[in-house]
Amino acid sequence: MTTDAYRLENFVADLRRIAAAAPDEASLLAEVGPLAQRVVQARDWLRDDMYQADAELGFGTTLLHVEPDQSLFVVVDSWLPGRGVRPHDHDTWAVVVGVEGVERNLFWRRLDDASRPGHAELECSGERRIGAGDVLLMPSGGIHSVINESARTSLSFHVYGRHLNHTRRRQFDPENKRELPFVISPR
Repeated sequence: MTTDAYRLENFVADLRRIAAAAPDEASLLAEVGPLAQRVVQARDWLRDDMYQADAELGFGTTLLHVEPDQSLFVVVDSWLPGRGVRPHDHDTWAVVVGVEGVERNLFWRRLDDASRPGHAELECSGERRIGAGDVLLMPSGGIHSVINESARTSLSFHVYGRHLNHTRRRQFDPENKRELPFVISPR
């Protein structure tokens, strides 16, 4: 490997700089997206254990970096074949880059005013497939669901503005019009 490879530690340093200087979230996402894509291409952070996922949940999360104040959270998610996660938000911005396989993202729009605790009305508003090297930029407030429709475990690289367990992240059940807390357990 050449000495000029863009490594995870380079990405984290750039991420800190961008987060401190970006005038707004849209500018931050525009800068972080290409750098996340670049570190994914380097793949020096990729390990075999990142393909492991919780059979009950259908996915696994491997921690790569989190700041001491819980900001700038970087993880790799593995998605078992035919599995995924129902609609959820992040309560922070997100950048997702496909590493291996193809993941189908469905985007959702909230129809109610969020005034009733535990209640949510959603409708599907679009979709996008994310393959290796593809970048998905999600501003705060976005709601999506993910499914790996392939026969192999897929991987994606995720960058968030805050550790997801330190936000008001929610998961949604559109059929039953429910809103639930959503906490993860990164390895």
